[in-house]
Amino acid sequence: MVLLKELFSKYSMVLVLLGLCLFFSAMTVRQQQPTPQEAVREVWGGQRAPMQWGAVVVASHSPEDDAFASEFLSAWKAAGVSDPEQRVWQGTPQDIRKRILAQKDQPIEIILAPGARDWVLFEDIESKFPDQKISLKKIGGSRWPNFLKRQNLINVVNRIVEIGILAVGMTLVILTGGIDLSVGSLIALASVITTVLIRDYFGGIDASGASVILAGLVGIAVCGICGLFNGGMIVGFKIPPFIATLGMMMIASGFAFMISKGQSIDQVPYFFVWLGRGNWGGIPIAVWLMLLIFALAHCVMSLTTFGRSIYAIGGNEVAARLCGVRVDWITAGAYVISGLLAGLGGLVMASRLGTGDAKYGLMYELYVIAAVVVGGTSLRGGYGSIFGTLIGALIIAVIENGMNLMQIDSYAQKVVFGSIILLAVLIDRFRQKT
Repeated sequence: MVLLKELFSKYSMVLVLLGLCLFFSAMTVRQQQPTPQEAVREVWGGQRAPMQWGAVVVASHSPEDDAFASEFLSAWKAAGVSDPEQRVWQGTPQDIRKRILAQKDQPIEIILAPGARDWVLFEDIESKFPDQKISLKKIGGSRWPNFLKRQNLINVVNRIVEIGILAVGMTLVILTGGIDLSVGSLIALASVITTVLIRDYFGGIDASGASVILAGLVGIAVCGICGLFNGGMIVGFKIPPFIATLGMMMIASGFAFMISKGQSIDQVPYFFVWLGRGNWGGIPIAVWLMLLIFALAHCVMSLTTFGRSIYAIGGNEVAARLCGVRVDWITAGAYVISGLLAGLGGLVMASRLGTGDAKYGLMYELYVIAAVVVGGTSLRGGYGSIFGTLIGALIIAVIENGMNLMQIDSYAQKVVFGSIILLAVLIDRFRQKT
């Protein structure tokens, strides 16, 4: 019993994530449109050779229907049909009507491509062509949750890349008992500094790869300096973290608007979007980057003196200081890391969107804090994990994606997210009491 309680306490958020995935999977089961290859297999089913019956494919001129018709054409050619091109009818409903009438008394077996399935022409077709024998074949496809589609699952993870990267730094800060409200504005500042440097000093759309990397590093470094300023104010002058980072949030946002003059900056080379839109192994590069940062952060927090010191400061700052922990340096370091990761998140966002803009990162600090808190990190400090933060970010992404698939309006989504944050804080309070 004690073991089960410990396992549930440790992996409760994982169970919540799995439960949400199961719920949204059940709620988004839909009839799926088959791929062209699946359609060919469904029509023939391994029973009859395609040359043994006079079927035709009716399709529109959409890209989806082009692929559908092409797959059937290739199959008929491979089967040795003498006139495969005559079995593919593509055009408008008016064109198809003329071709049906041209068949006169010949029986026609029509396979409907996706773009032609809802044509009025094929509603009550017997009454429209009473003198012809026509049979329709609609490819049904299988029932499968839209949520569990491969591309949708990738989108769920890709959606939280910036939030996830920022949440790593926020976890360190909150573990020390602090908070960082400036990360959203630092996203905007990093994107603006990077793109302005590229546009004004490194050649704009003709900038080299090395110049783009240098501009990105400068943007990240400036955000790191902002994080150092936050840490200095907090440990040097004992300013409450909420006030210090709130001030930096306004300063960074103001500088971003001043530097960009309130305009989007898109004079960047074509390869600038590689980090935000590129893929490797079918997975976005930005997702690989986020996972790498989480893995490195997990190792640092689990295996290094720095990580143990973070937990010690959040658990009891006085005791940590008496044990020789350099509290001020470690605390300031947490804010520096938070600033650097916010800068990296801004670079990823600028790369994803292909522009720099002072309006980026709006309200992101709240989403990041929500991810950390939902992941089980205590706002009082000293308790939490990097893995929990990743799960928290995924929970938020899954809920947002699932509600979008269920077509729940954005206002209701805000109510849900607010309720989730309150519930997470309540759970944290109950855990503290026990």
